[in-house]
Amino acid sequence: MNKLIRGLAGALALAALSLPMSAANAQQPVKIGFGMALSGGLAAGGKAGLLAYQIWAEEVNARGGLLGRKVDLVYYDDQSNPATVPGIYTKLLDVDKADLVMSGYATVPTAAAMPIIIQRNKLFMSLFALGANNQFDYPRYFQIMPSGPDPKPAFSEGFFAAAAKLNPKPKTVAMAGADAEFSVNAMEGARENIKKMGFQIVYDKTYPPNTIDFTPIVRAMKATNPDLFYIASYPPDSAGMINAVNEVGVQAQMIGGSMVGVQFAALKSKFGAQLNNWVNYEYFVPAPTMQFAGMDDFLKKYRERALPAGVDALGLYIPIYAYAEMQILESAIKAVNSFDDAKLADYIRANEFDTIVGKIKFGRYGEWAKSRILMVQFRGLKGNDLEQFKDPAHSVILFPEQYKSGEVQAPFDSAKNK
Repeated sequence: MNKLIRGLAGALALAALSLPMSAANAQQPVKIGFGMALSGGLAAGGKAGLLAYQIWAEEVNARGGLLGRKVDLVYYDDQSNPATVPGIYTKLLDVDKADLVMSGYATVPTAAAMPIIIQRNKLFMSLFALGANNQFDYPRYFQIMPSGPDPKPAFSEGFFAAAAKLNPKPKTVAMAGADAEFSVNAMEGARENIKKMGFQIVYDKTYPPNTIDFTPIVRAMKATNPDLFYIASYPPDSAGMINAVNEVGVQAQMIGGSMVGVQFAALKSKFGAQLNNWVNYEYFVPAPTMQFAGMDDFLKKYRERALPAGVDALGLYIPIYAYAEMQILESAIKAVNSFDDAKLADYIRANEFDTIVGKIKFGRYGEWAKSRILMVQFRGLKGNDLEQFKDPAHSVILFPEQYKSGEVQAPFDSAKNK
């Protein structure tokens, strides 16, 4: 009897010791870490993406967290400067002990983080980075931007495909872009498409990333009398290019291409009617062909908070994809019942996911298995009212065919937009 009592007492003591430990483990938050552009030239996108992450985290925590653990977002401002990125990710992994890490917004900071991520064998979900994994071919990298398995030419394919249908068919192209990761990659892809379409390049130059005055660049492009103006630019450059085109005065069959920032509410409302007949890429237009479950609910939550937070008021570019990125991560964690990087990467690579931006399956280099970059032409804009950009009639989809809502209108004349 004494042995039995002692045995029961010992078991109870062990149970008493183990219960607090289990409870403590269950209460430990799962840390998801990232750098994000909260200042500098990429801040408009970075802040919008962060708000989408925060909305997702709040929803997950309200549902009980991930595998019973609260989600804690740990992030630092990368200042839109790739030089800050290695230090941020070293701190996240060595000091903050982040369970999972994500990329910041845009190609340059993502590329800067890759060596550390690869060295540590971490899963890396990337937010809008063009071809950042092509040189590494890292199997635990996944990119939410819908640029497909061959992203460099995919970024301009729609622009030149639409141009090829014009009558008369264009012959010459002037192209310019920033001497930075995204623009260099986009221009490399544009050269492939130009060659395939049989066009001739008459101007092909990059400019320093700190360029402020774009008038000399536009004048030099105009001097070659091109049929097509192709521009690959980051947000500050895009605004500078539009201003310079209006100042110099440009006539061409088409203008636009791969200009980051024109998708943001800030630039849409700033330029308004001056964007008429510009052709540029978009990732989502609220057209009848692009209605996906959960999109309206997310946009309602996002837009209620966007204006007070001073971030992109439309949410149709980075925020919806940032939220979809987290939906994929959540789905994978639940499916493998683990936060293990290898298990998560294997599951994400092998499966298709339902998200608020539609079905997503990943292919080569961790890019989308199939490109879904839209090429859109702005039409019928009046003044600077932001609400008009919610109407798909003002953002006509030219490409790809399954989402198409109209044909390209040409020629472009900047004088008509003043």
